Amino acid sequence: LDHTRPIYLDSLAADFPGLTIIRAHPSWPWHEEMLAAMQHKTNLFNDLSGWSPKYTPEVLLREAATRLQDRFLFGSDYPFITPQRWLKDFEAIKIDFKPEVREKLMWRNAQKLLAHTAVGQMHFSA
Repeated sequence: LDHTRPIYLDSLAADFPGLTIIRAHPSWPWHEEMLAAMQHKTNLFNDLSGWSPKYTPEVLLREAATRLQDRFLFGSDYPFITPQRWLKDFEAIKIDFKPEVREKLMWRNAQKLLAHTAVGQMHFSA
């Protein structure tokens, strides 16, 4: 379990500032350690996959809605948590995500991160 601690990503992000690092899952039980690292390393991001939002630590969601809104990404952990269930549970949480922040979490932040990649160059149509 020790090898999953965010403090190791903090060192990696410092040593390789040009490397974009996306940590999966809410970082529990070290979510506050992850938040501290994210505040100081602009190349460190966190997705919210793996847990239903109703079980995600409130402090993590508060930071995703405010100070660190540009550094969190949507993730459902499909097939274990379907996107539909994740979104339903997200709508039920008490943290107020402004519409523009919700949009960042759901897709804009990922789009920005992937813009320079082949995935970012893909065009999707309805």
